[in-house]
Amino acid sequence: MPEKAVVLLSGGLDSATVLAVAKADGYLPYALSFRYGQRHDVELRAAQRVAAALGAAGHVVADIDLRVFGGSALTADIAVPHHGSADELDTTVVPVTYVPARNTIFLAFALAWAETLGSSDIFIGVNALDYSGYPDCRPEYIAAFETMANLATKAGVEGRQRLHIHAPLIELTKARIIRRGLDLGVDYGLTHSCYDPSPAGRPCGSCDSCLLRARGFAELGLPDPALAASTGSGP
Repeated sequence: MPEKAVVLLSGGLDSATVLAVAKADGYLPYALSFRYGQRHDVELRAAQRVAAALGAAGHVVADIDLRVFGGSALTADIAVPHHGSADELDTTVVPVTYVPARNTIFLAFALAWAETLGSSDIFIGVNALDYSGYPDCRPEYIAAFETMANLATKAGVEGRQRLHIHAPLIELTKARIIRRGLDLGVDYGLTHSCYDPSPAGRPCGSCDSCLLRARGFAELGLPDPALAASTGSGP
């Protein structure tokens, strides 16, 4: 019987790749998504598609409302920044699309589910190269959370759990992430990455996430299948 693993699944490109990596590494993946008040909740439909296509053993969508705190263009009435190209992005400044403590909150939920599943493995699709400069995507953050998590649970104290947080994409460029996913059979037409989609769910093409994604596909000389899929999805 394969070991169980909790995989954080937003429905975007990186998390879909991580789900495929977890499965390829021999784990039985349980996907965890969040309805946290994000303006781009179309990503949850993408998460459902990806979980089904990649054969997740289970998929939970947890409801938490980070709108009560605001502080982010994704959860408050703050405009999402748009740019002309990925080269304009400044990763030395944390952008307004950063959601305060989001990955810490998500990983805490994943830790709780991992304990109840009897799992010692959590997968997360953070990336510290082609990313928007979020502080909770850095290797030192992941290492620190793992240390804390191993002090935090009944299973850990009793010696039944030695938690490991897997971040297999953390040192990959977006192009290398896409190549890895394609090699594992990921259909990126099922995913959604845009922070500011149209009411019909079409990607804006100019937010940080869209631009980084587009550059990754362009570096591989490939079209983004999600753009083609959204173009044909109606008005």
